[in-house]
Amino acid sequence: MIAAETCARIAERPWEWPWWRMTKEDAVILPWIILIHVTALIGLILFPLPGWPILLGAFALAWIGGLGTTVCYHRAIAHRALTLKPWALMILTFFAVFNGSGKPISWVSGHRLHHASADTDNDISSPRHGFWWSHLRWLWQAGIPDSVRFCPDLDSPRYRIWKYLQPPVLALSYFGGLYFGWAAFFWLGSIRLVFALHAQCFVNSICHTEPTAALGEDSSRNVRWLGFMHFFQGENWHRNHHARPGSAQLGWGWRQPDLGYLTICALEKIGAAKDIRRLRRV
Repeated sequence: MIAAETCARIAERPWEWPWWRMTKEDAVILPWIILIHVTALIGLILFPLPGWPILLGAFALAWIGGLGTTVCYHRAIAHRALTLKPWALMILTFFAVFNGSGKPISWVSGHRLHHASADTDNDISSPRHGFWWSHLRWLWQAGIPDSVRFCPDLDSPRYRIWKYLQPPVLALSYFGGLYFGWAAFFWLGSIRLVFALHAQCFVNSICHTEPTAALGEDSSRNVRWLGFMHFFQGENWHRNHHARPGSAQLGWGWRQPDLGYLTICALEKIGAAKDIRRLRRV
């Protein structure tokens, strides 16, 4: 059953609001998205070719940030497909926040709500309400799902502390590259953040547009080309994920690269991950 607060928000049909209208709890998200997009555009105009060291640095930050989201937020916390040691959980959460994925409690509650209501009228991030709604607008217009309802298991200091750590981590993410010069400021900061934002948002929009799916039927898709934006970390195999949401493996076989799962296997080897729920096909 979906929380009453969520049903009330859906009844307001927020996808019909003007795009600039924000919910009270999400009031900082739209200004943040506008800020990083405007700054990224300026950076691309001023420094279209930043040089290999800066480009590789931006790639490295986006890569580990993506691992923070897919391994830590998605597979470990949201679906409990593995258990991370506290130090690995803290490091990967830091890089997920650094990459603009938000606090673990808000990310996980939103994702669990999505799975609880996927492809129904209650799925508030559905492309059925429009591409831009599912891609971006729901982030500041749908409201934050009830964490007590969707993630009571995260009611502990190790997760709540990120409410206070997120602002300084994002400030470091945005401004940190300035230490290495103006080109690094733009590429290590806003350009990387915009790239990471859209790579993740395509999972809600593009990966839920199966044309033959009727209301209530599975609209998820595996989108091969999106693997390039995700650095082959596996999130693009979204139909696989909806078919087996409890599995730590998103790619099913060597033709579906899933470096997120290989990272989990490496973490298991060094004792940083355990209780891995591997693929079981039926």
